[in-house]
Amino acid sequence: MRCVGFRSGGLALEGQTRYFSSCYSRFSMSRPPLTARLYRVRGRVQGVGYRDYAQRAAALLSLTGYVRNLDDGAVEVYAAGPLHKLSDLAAALRKGPRYSEVRGVDEQEAAFKEYLEFQIEV
Repeated sequence: MRCVGFRSGGLALEGQTRYFSSCYSRFSMSRPPLTARLYRVRGRVQGVGYRDYAQRAAALLSLTGYVRNLDDGAVEVYAAGPLHKLSDLAAALRKGPRYSEVRGVDEQEAAFKEYLEFQIEV
């Protein structure tokens, strides 16, 4: 554990000096390992709001990546984040939005790429 202390010149009561201490452990803030998946969603998934649905689902799970339509009528989703959140996204992709008909979701591991957010690509 490492502790850092510093003096504050402001906000101290008259005649007092405030000391602030911040203690943290390198291990207490560790994140789960990040991984990436590429999904190919088949069925009636274009023209029914599927990309918006996938973007909202991924953003709620704090995943990064993209969703885009493919020329053959499928939708491609690339997502990066913790494995348990990718599993939650996969379940949402299998369900789809109200007017979609998901006939299948193919999933494969993908190389990890840095994205700042989850975006819809055109």
